[in-house]
Amino acid sequence: MKKLIDLSQTITNSMPVYPGDLEVELKETKNLTKDGYCSHSLKISMHTGTHLDLPAHMVADQKEIADIDLSLLSGKAKIFKTEAENIISLKERYKSQIEKDDIVIFNTGFAQNYNKENYYKNYPVISEELADLLIAKEIKILGFDIPSPDYSPFKIHKKLFKSDIFILENLCNLDQLADYDSFRILIFPLKIKAEAALCRVAAEI
Repeated sequence: MKKLIDLSQTITNSMPVYPGDLEVELKETKNLTKDGYCSHSLKISMHTGTHLDLPAHMVADQKEIADIDLSLLSGKAKIFKTEAENIISLKERYKSQIEKDDIVIFNTGFAQNYNKENYYKNYPVISEELADLLIAKEIKILGFDIPSPDYSPFKIHKKLFKSDIFILENLCNLDQLADYDSFRILIFPLKIKAEAALCRVAAEI
């Protein structure tokens, strides 16, 4: 029997945001008792919580989230555990295990810091050598439980984007996939005319 594991962070008022980004404002605008129905409004950056970045985020590219065929955002995912690596480096086994059009996920274990002050300050990063392999393998999407594959000036971001690789950030619950090397992943971003979008992401096992 198939099961879905939710890999998405919950959207709340108190959720962390990338330094300098808009603070989340989720509020009840209509109350069931007072107004006869309940309604909420949301003010949020598209780079908050679990979200998908397209190349237009940092390089000249015309694609927007609303333009992307959903079939490109689902498919075979390969997951690799990289806990205790401050720099996620190239391993020999990646060369044979990663294939064209894979969605590659790195489980760094850093999601445990999501609501802590160091989440946006001390996260692990992707090595340039590993990024070059992912590009050579022509993967579709790179995902992880950290806020970014790099720090400013975002060399890894731009390198991946120039090869049309999308980036899926701030995943969670990856520890629930400890018994799996691969699985099917489902990514549903908001259908929005923008360079990024909040996502509901699930692993189908």
